[in-house]
Amino acid sequence: MVEISDQGAVMVRDSRADYALVDSGDGRKLERYGKFHFIRPEPQAMWSPANSNWQADGEFIPASDEDGGGRWHFNQPVPKEGWPLNWEEVTFTAQCTPFRHLAYFPDMDPVWRWIRGELEGLESTSGQNSTAPQVMNLFGYTGVGTLALSAAGANLVHVDASKKSVMAARENAALSGMSERPIRWIIDDAAKFAAREVRRERRYDAILLDPPKYGRGPDGEIWRLEEDLAPLIESCGKLLDSDSKCLFLTVYAVRMSALALGSLLREKLAHLDGVIEIGELAVREEARGLLLPTAIYARWSKLPQA
Repeated sequence: MVEISDQGAVMVRDSRADYALVDSGDGRKLERYGKFHFIRPEPQAMWSPANSNWQADGEFIPASDEDGGGRWHFNQPVPKEGWPLNWEEVTFTAQCTPFRHLAYFPDMDPVWRWIRGELEGLESTSGQNSTAPQVMNLFGYTGVGTLALSAAGANLVHVDASKKSVMAARENAALSGMSERPIRWIIDDAAKFAAREVRRERRYDAILLDPPKYGRGPDGEIWRLEEDLAPLIESCGKLLDSDSKCLFLTVYAVRMSALALGSLLREKLAHLDGVIEIGELAVREEARGLLLPTAIYARWSKLPQA
């Protein structure tokens, strides 16, 4: 029977060559993506910055309305087509997008490492028809997480509703020398795809979900987190069995508690043995070691054999 832990944990992203949170405060953050520095809005940075004289190659200026728009302003030339970064075995392209992010979510680093640890020990091989761990990444975006798990030996199903994002993910696979890895690239609505996988009686060893607050599927489907998350988790629960290892759910930019996510997983994964843990993702600031929160999460993992 699944259990829920009341001990929340913070999963922290520290500075590495690909990314660093240099400083933060006054509603903004100064970050380094490889050799380039950027300033972006950050409402949760309510404190004062360590250094008020920030120098950056570019800054995202938010729009004056509440629609979440804005534009980039560049102080130094930044490649419009992007520049390469590395995460462990993965090479990918970072880029200043119109949506204020840079085609990569660095705070997911501890999530990928955790899932890799949960899958460690399962038989893994690069063969398409192998008995390698079977992993599904829903809302897979530009594929850095997919490639991080594939590099550890898993067979992946990468699902995203955006054709552009899946194309970028496949390009990142080529950059990483992983084009021949056993990865199914799926352009589809995540909820519809998961429901079809249930009808096909498929199973997975691990599932990663990083859903947006709002989105559209390839055929105009509307995704609203508060309405559509519970049915999706129910489908995911049916794709896990007694031999499965883990499920990881992250949620960003919503008025929702990690406690709520944990209770949802407890209901939908009640048929599985294991433990559900909840907490926050955060990035550690270089200037003072402050932790900047980025998301809430709930995760299920199978209890180790006695």
